[in-house]
Amino acid sequence: MIDRLEKEVDMLERHLRVLRMVIENEPIGIVKMSNETGYPHHKVRYSLRVLEEENLIEPSSQGAITTEDTAGFVDDLDSKIDDIIDKLEGMKIDDVPEIEG
Repeated sequence: MIDRLEKEVDMLERHLRVLRMVIENEPIGIVKMSNETGYPHHKVRYSLRVLEEENLIEPSSQGAITTEDTAGFVDDLDSKIDDIIDKLEGMKIDDVPEIEG
C-alpha cells in the first residue's frame, strides 16, 4: 500500500526535476537532461511527455520550452505540497497503544 505511494512520489520528484531543468535551461533536449540528471533517456522522455500533457512544456526544434501555464503551476506548487504533507502527517499512527501480536 505505501510502496505505491512511494513510487508515485519518486516519479513526481523526477517530473519536477525535469520541469526545473526546462525552466532553468530552456530550450533543453533529452540527451542533456539525461546526462545532467543521470536518469535514462526513456525516463526523461516519459517525464517530458507527462509535462507536455499537463501543458507545462512544449517541444521546439531546439528542445523543450515552458508554456504560459508553467508559471502559475510553479506558483501553486509549494502550497499544494504543503497541503499533502499536512494530510500525510494526520495519517500517522504513533499515538496507538502497543499492538500485541
